[in-house]
Amino acid sequence: MPYHAAMQPLSLRVSAITPKSDALVEFLGLGLGLDCQAQELQASGGAAITGASFEATNGSGIEVWPEGQGMPQGLMLQIEVADASLVAEYARRQGLEPKGPFETSDLCLYTLLAPGGLALSIQSRKG
Repeated sequence: MPYHAAMQPLSLRVSAITPKSDALVEFLGLGLGLDCQAQELQASGGAAITGASFEATNGSGIEVWPEGQGMPQGLMLQIEVADASLVAEYARRQGLEPKGPFETSDLCLYTLLAPGGLALSIQSRKG
């Protein structure tokens, strides 16, 4: 795959990271009736983090996670690319400090803070 193609955004999502993640999941799932799927995120050498995802039919969605290592409270913009490791390597060469990789059963992702404090994740599908 050409270098630039691996860095092209494939999709964008939003995550809410909050110490009240259980309450937010209940609000979205039970209060609004949105279909919820449990998610687990495994940090390299760290403990698993449990969250939830509310998927739309067009590939967009909302994820809810508790605060944790590399996941500060607030909103996180998720950018899916073909190869997250390649983007993280490029970011490091530009002087940025992405954290990760973090892995789920089907994703590899890195986190970093953008100017103004916006949390970002750069992620790609495994396989």
